[in-house]
Amino acid sequence: MAAGFFAVFDDIAALLDDAAAVSKVAAKKTVGILGDDLAVNAQKASGFAASRELPVLWAITKGSFVNKAIILPISFLLSAFAPWAVVPILMMGGVYLSYEGAEKIYEYFVPHTAHEEKKLETQTEEEILAIEKSKVKSAIRTDFILSIEIVIMALGTVLEQTLLVQIIAVSVVATMATIGVYGIVALIVRMDDFGFKLIALADGKDTFLRFIGETLVVALPNVIRILTVVGTIAMLLVAGGIFSHNVEELHHLLPFLPSIIRDFLIGMLLGTLAFALHQLYSKLVK
Repeated sequence: MAAGFFAVFDDIAALLDDAAAVSKVAAKKTVGILGDDLAVNAQKASGFAASRELPVLWAITKGSFVNKAIILPISFLLSAFAPWAVVPILMMGGVYLSYEGAEKIYEYFVPHTAHEEKKLETQTEEEILAIEKSKVKSAIRTDFILSIEIVIMALGTVLEQTLLVQIIAVSVVATMATIGVYGIVALIVRMDDFGFKLIALADGKDTFLRFIGETLVVALPNVIRILTVVGTIAMLLVAGGIFSHNVEELHHLLPFLPSIIRDFLIGMLLGTLAFALHQLYSKLVK
């Protein structure tokens, strides 16, 4: 009986070793999309009042965990029983991401929200919270699409493994993606608070701590602006990449261009078309 007991432990250890090995491979395959995920979510998590940054980020993080809890079992079922449905789902997500990217670019050149931003100080607390809730929902929707991409890409690297190893490996990658991405985003959005603490520790003296603190405070708005631009580009790249990797004609489109430029152009074209159709639909409904 003792031998059988230890044999079970050996089997569990071997299973965990296999899962750890394939998890590393899956993580390497998804590192690119994780970079895009970071840029997109940093952009989505910015723009809130300082006192609301961490609560909002925590709300988005919880939404991300819920997204993973929904996506993971469905992805395993689809892989087992309906693998043909995976690509269409990915492409629908790509259309949504490209639409979001195109909308951001449109709002940059046609800043129709500027008037609303000027009225922020005159808005009631209920109105501000309603806007905050809407932004959180938008961030969670975007996270859902990016989570699908992360899970599907990770799953694709472990399809030859047993189902149990697939579940462990992909779940580990998905969980670490959420913890890693939103942990880094939390550090970014609290850069200025850390900077102010360093300035306070300097106690008015011209020290290295004061220099670092002032640098962090001054740098935060620029970091957010850069991440906003990078996040928009990332959404278009991810969307274009989904289509170029799954549509043969698009994969061989413009072969003289680097793939990153081709994916961006495809994402931009898709986003422009989706945004134009949405605008037309909105006008027709009105």
